[in-house]
Amino acid sequence: MNFIWDKITEWLKGLLISGIMGNLEGLFDSVNEKINEVAGTVGATPQSWNGSVFNMIKSLSENVIVPIAGIILTFVMCYELIQMVIDKNSFHDFETFMFFKWVFKTFLAVLIVTNTWNIIMGIFDVAHNVVNQAAGVIVSEASLDISNVVTDMEASLQAMDIGPLFGLWFQTLLVGMISWILSVCIFIIVYGRMIEVYLVTSLGPIPLATMANHEWGHMGQNYLRSLLALAFQAFLIIVCVAIYAVLVQTISVESDVIAAVWTCIGYSVLLCFTLFKTSSLSKVVFGAH
Repeated sequence: MNFIWDKITEWLKGLLISGIMGNLEGLFDSVNEKINEVAGTVGATPQSWNGSVFNMIKSLSENVIVPIAGIILTFVMCYELIQMVIDKNSFHDFETFMFFKWVFKTFLAVLIVTNTWNIIMGIFDVAHNVVNQAAGVIVSEASLDISNVVTDMEASLQAMDIGPLFGLWFQTLLVGMISWILSVCIFIIVYGRMIEVYLVTSLGPIPLATMANHEWGHMGQNYLRSLLALAFQAFLIIVCVAIYAVLVQTISVESDVIAAVWTCIGYSVLLCFTLFKTSSLSKVVFGAH
């Protein structure tokens, strides 16, 4: 009977080890693929990321939003003129220079609105340059491979009993599902940011049309802060990936299979969480609301 039981145990053990090795093979491939795409995606400018979408958004902005911005600009500058006249003690302290000042401010306001896309693309070009320099300096190998994390993995599994092997097999199934979810989350965060870039830039002429007025100008100032935060969010994302790459290298000496697997998934969850937080952190840095 002991011989039969040993054979059954050996068969189950081989089956579980084969299943665990199959589950661990390419476990983090989807996460690695998305992480490797991060630098190229977040470092791209709006026009280089997708030219077709960029041209569509630019066309909508110039044909739909700019005329509305022109109406708002007219209202704002008329309001500015009324304020300038009233502030001069109800015409008792009247200066002709006031009109030259108003004409100059109107000229600057029109210049800003008509060059909205040049201003916006200039901000993203600066951020693009910063991100590319950062990527060349700090980003190292950030790919996870569980076979490199745990040396002699199959030998380590052979030394385990049936119970721990079954538990590890179930955990690898769970980790595989979590890994797939994390890759989807990274995709949503990175590509969602680019979509947000297009949405924010499409409305650019409207807030910039208010820049010439002291009271209404806060709208344009907040817009520029938000635009800077969105552009330099890419830099924070690159830093997050660099920190993740360093953390990945620190688990290369793990010998416990279970601990190594959950450490890897823990770092991946941490990366996903920090990528999600980069949006609010960049807004805090630039004082955007």
